[in-house]
Amino acid sequence: MENFDFVEMKVPAKPEYVGVVRLSISGIANRMGFSYEEIEDLKVAISEAMTNATTHAYKKSEEGDVTVGFGIYENRLEVMVADHGGSFNLSNVKEGIGPYHQSESIENLREGGFGLFLIEALMDKVEIKNDYGVIVLMTKYLYANEVGLDDDQISTTQ
Repeated sequence: MENFDFVEMKVPAKPEYVGVVRLSISGIANRMGFSYEEIEDLKVAISEAMTNATTHAYKKSEEGDVTVGFGIYENRLEVMVADHGGSFNLSNVKEGIGPYHQSESIENLREGGFGLFLIEALMDKVEIKNDYGVIVLMTKYLYANEVGLDDDQISTTQ
């Protein structure tokens, strides 16, 4: 079993708490060494997942919570957003989760699921579990700043 830290927070399912979660992911990702661009991508992805949860999870009359979990590994950040508010049992979440396929009917993931396309574009891996509420598990890998290894480097040779 690999070593990791797990940070969990529960916020009311209200749009005004999306910013709090964005700040949290920004702080965690910054500490891990993600680049500015990667942190921006993470903030957009978590905003989409949070917005989906706060908009669609509860009826107008219901007060609900969104639980956000951060699995902080040496080489990646795993982010879980669950709209049913309970605490995460990590092994249960990972056991029943599967990849999100674009062929899946968007209706299965609630209307407004277009945010999932954006999340998928910004993250390295996106998995969905929707047996009781919806859990979105997003993974972003931490690539050591491989300066000079990307194809967009400025070459000094002609």
